[in-house]
Amino acid sequence: MAPSDRYLKAWDGFWEESSGSQGEPFWDAPAALTAERDLALLEPYADPRLPIADLGCGNGTQTRFLATRFAAAIGVDLAEAAVAHARRADPAGLASYERLDLTDAPAARALHDRLGDTHVYLRAVLHQSDPEDRPAVAASVAALLGDTGRALVLEPTDRAETVLHTLGPTPKLLRVRQHDLRPGRVADGEVAELLRGAGLRVLEQGPTALAMSEVREDGTPVELPARWFVAAKG
Repeated sequence: MAPSDRYLKAWDGFWEESSGSQGEPFWDAPAALTAERDLALLEPYADPRLPIADLGCGNGTQTRFLATRFAAAIGVDLAEAAVAHARRADPAGLASYERLDLTDAPAARALHDRLGDTHVYLRAVLHQSDPEDRPAVAASVAALLGDTGRALVLEPTDRAETVLHTLGPTPKLLRVRQHDLRPGRVADGEVAELLRGAGLRVLEQGPTALAMSEVREDGTPVELPARWFVAAKG
């Protein structure tokens, strides 16, 4: 299975017309509000001596932070332009970056063969994936984890749609629409079902909020209601 031509074109176009600057995309909040906060959920389960893979890394904002907390970090993205932005934003080489199609099971297994068992950070990627592709994405997560890796999966809930409607057509949201990016609905229970379908076991889960780079009039970041899952090989 491979992503649709529409999906590939949409993400390639978005990143090709981006500057790569942190905060330009709607979801690209600083690491202090995202990966740093999220890692408190993963670290009780994760051996820091293993590497971590940031799946759907975009311009690498979160990947660079993850590299400070684990033995190594790799950011992967479907869009070549995103990977190029991430490399330019990391002149010190804190992390590595490469293109990876998360629906390509052999490619995910090959990456595991190179890295060994790897933790996974998957922040708000499943709802951006076409529904028919989501089982393949979950299978790639499982392939990367191997026997000892742990995955932190975060996804907006249905209530996130209400928050987005209240914002109106902000410039950042208009860019999402202009590039035909179509965030989909992830139904209650779907994430856990996808993980179990990939042979993974949910170790813990709970509610959270995903900070966006968009801010309200009072300067506070927009946050989307979400749910988090820590998973491991079943």
